[in-house]
Amino acid sequence: MRGLPLLCLCVLAFQAGAADGRLRGSGGLLSVEGAAGGGLVPWAVIAGHGERGEWDLVAASSVLDSGDSNLRATALALAWDNRLELSYARMSLGLDALVERGLFPNRRLDTEVLGAKLRLAGDLIYGAGPQLALGLQWRRSRDPDLVTLSSAEKHQGSDVYLSASKLWVDGIASRRTLASLTLRSTNAHQLGLAGFSDRRSTTLEGSVAVFVLPDWLLGLEYRGKPDRLALAREDDWSNVFVAWLPSKQWHLALAYADLGSIGGISGQHGYYFSVQASP
Repeated sequence: MRGLPLLCLCVLAFQAGAADGRLRGSGGLLSVEGAAGGGLVPWAVIAGHGERGEWDLVAASSVLDSGDSNLRATALALAWDNRLELSYARMSLGLDALVERGLFPNRRLDTEVLGAKLRLAGDLIYGAGPQLALGLQWRRSRDPDLVTLSSAEKHQGSDVYLSASKLWVDGIASRRTLASLTLRSTNAHQLGLAGFSDRRSTTLEGSVAVFVLPDWLLGLEYRGKPDRLALAREDDWSNVFVAWLPSKQWHLALAYADLGSIGGISGQHGYYFSVQASP
C-alpha cells in the first residue's frame, strides 16, 4: 500500500471532475492489472464516471495476501468520453514461502501492464443488449532473470480480450445487478508475474454483482487461466467480494480469494483489499 499516497496526490492534482450523470459504481473498480471492472477481471465499462466529452482519472492501490505469497498492485486509468480507457499498473509478487525454504531468491517479481480499452457498442444500462468493449494489454516483467527460473520462455507478452457487461436496474431481488463475461487471448503465466509462453491460450472470465444497498456491492468473480508452466501448476482464480462506494470519488473493496497453486504451493487462499480514488 506504499504507493497509495502518491496515487491520491495524482488524483487530487487532476482538475477535470467527472460528470454526475453516470450511476455510482458504473465505472467499476480498477483491477490489479489496471483495467476497470472487478478486482481480478475487466468489465466492458470505462473507468470513472465521466460522460461524453469529459476526461476522468482513477487511481487504485491493492494487496492480496495468502500468507505464503502476496501480491501488491498500484494502478492508474485515464478515461475519455466514456469511450476510451488507457491504464497503467505495476504488480509485485512476493513468494514468501519459497524464499523461507531457500527455493527462490529473496526478491519480488515485478510486472508492468500498459492497457487500452475501447467501448465498441451498446450501453451498460439502456437497451436490450450488453455493452461491448475490446481491450489490449502489453505486459513486461522487470525481472527477466527471475522468470527464467520458473521455466518461462519470454519476459514480455500481450493479452487481447473482449468483454460484454450488462446492468439491470431491477435485477436479483429487485436490486441493481451487473453481469459480465470476458473472452481473453493470453500468453502470460500468472498474469505475467511468472513470465510468458511462446504459445497463446484462450480463457474465460466472469463476474456477477448485486447492489444490496445503494452504496454496497456484493459479488463474485471467476478468472480462467492457462496452465503452461513446466515446473508449477497454474490454477483458475476466484473470489467473493464486498465493495463500499461512499461516493463517486472513493471506492473500497474487500474480498476472499482462492488462487489455487502458486509457485508449486497449493491451497493459496487469502484476503484482497483495494482502495480507489478519483476527482
